[in-house]
Amino acid sequence: MTAISPLWILTLMIRMLVFLGNPGKDYTATRHNAGFRLCDYLYPDASYQMKFHSQFMKAGNVYVMKPMTFMNLSGTAVSEAASFYHMAPEEILVVHDDLELPIGKARLQKGGGLQGHNGLRSIKERLGSSDFFRLRIGIGRPEHGDVRLYVTAPFRKDEMIVMDQLFTRLRDILEAPDKPAEVDIND
Repeated sequence: MTAISPLWILTLMIRMLVFLGNPGKDYTATRHNAGFRLCDYLYPDASYQMKFHSQFMKAGNVYVMKPMTFMNLSGTAVSEAASFYHMAPEEILVVHDDLELPIGKARLQKGGGLQGHNGLRSIKERLGSSDFFRLRIGIGRPEHGDVRLYVTAPFRKDEMIVMDQLFTRLRDILEAPDKPAEVDIND
C-alpha cells in the first residue's frame, strides 16, 4: 500500500481523505470517477470495510473513504463519519473531478465555490460548511454538448495517459515535504 506522507497530513491537519466517484462497473472509467481512480492509484492494495455507506479504511493516521452513495449523496457518508469521529470540516480533504481545470492539472484549496458539483454541494449541506479542503482533479470541459453526458463518459485513451501521469505526479508530491498548491504534468 502506498502511504501518503504523515507530514503532509499533519500540515493540513487532515484526519479523513474522501475520494468522490460513483459505484459500479458502468462508472469505473468515467471522468466523474477521477477521485475513485486516484484513491485506487494511491492505495492499490487497500482492504476496505463497508462503513458509513462507504468503502472505508484507516491508513496510518487518516481515514480513507470512497462513498458508495453515488455522487449526489456523498454528504451522507461524509457527515456520518465526521460526526462519529468528531471531525471538523477543516480536518477533511475531498478529492473530486473538476470541469474548470484542464486534464493534467490539479489544485489544492480550502473551501471555495461548488461550481455546480453535486457531490460537493451534498457534502456542504450535510456538514453545514464548505470549509473542507479540496483536491480538484482537472477533467476539462466539453467544447460542445451536455456536461452530464461528458462527466459520465469514459476517458479517451490519450486522456487516460495524461491522467496516469498526473496521478504519478500527485503521488510523488504528496509524499514530498514541499507541496505546491497546483500541479500540472507539464511543469
